[in-house]
Amino acid sequence: QVQLVESGGGLAQPGGSLRLSCVASGRTATTNRLAWFRQAPGKGREFVAFTTWTDDRTSYADSVKGRFTISRDNAKTTVYLQMNNLNPEDTAAYYCAAGVRSLLRPDIRVGYNYWGKGTQVTVSS
Repeated sequence: QVQLVESGGGLAQPGGSLRLSCVASGRTATTNRLAWFRQAPGKGREFVAFTTWTDDRTSYADSVKGRFTISRDNAKTTVYLQMNNLNPEDTAAYYCAAGVRSLLRPDIRVGYNYWGKGTQVTVSS
């Protein structure tokens, strides 16, 4: 099993920044894919960003391209999401996800075996 614990959420003003962290523990060596998803009130969970433990591939939702950056620190088994130029539409619970190697597209939820409990991000003046 793999456990994922997110942190770093909070209240930000429009135009502000936050950095989310997700610490992975347990059998992390069985995973390869890493992603961030988010879910706003009354909406479905949507893909935000993707990377892997083993190469520099990244992928982003169109809505966050140029503003968000995903990265990881293998030594710390931690994945980050740097969020800049936040706007109120970014308000959501943000979830970290990890999965085994797969040919599925990075934005497909079923491609991830493990999920964190989420961290809330609120963007408001």
